[in-house]
Amino acid sequence: MSENVLDVTDQNFEEEVLNSEKPVLVDFWAAWCAPCRTLAPTVDQIAQEFSDQAKVVKLNVDDNAEISAKYNIKGIPTLLLFKGGEIKDQIVGAASKDNIARMIQAQL
Repeated sequence: MSENVLDVTDQNFEEEVLNSEKPVLVDFWAAWCAPCRTLAPTVDQIAQEFSDQAKVVKLNVDDNAEISAKYNIKGIPTLLLFKGGEIKDQIVGAASKDNIARMIQAQL
């Protein structure tokens, strides 16, 4: 995982995501999920490219059921983009780097 991607948990989600000054892309994933592992390098690239403008975090759904349930995460990978503590956009399933980048750019 990239040094630009932070692991978040049920305990620090509010502080790291909802209270962030920057838009935050949250990657909901699990270790057993093959599409999640396929998407991981793309998420790392996005984190590096947008490191000055946005925050990129990962949340393991198996270890953090409270947040996963709160945001009704049914399928993974799911990417939620938060700004000002609210969901602004989402992608369920594998996505291209360009689609993820456009989603973030729309909130900058």
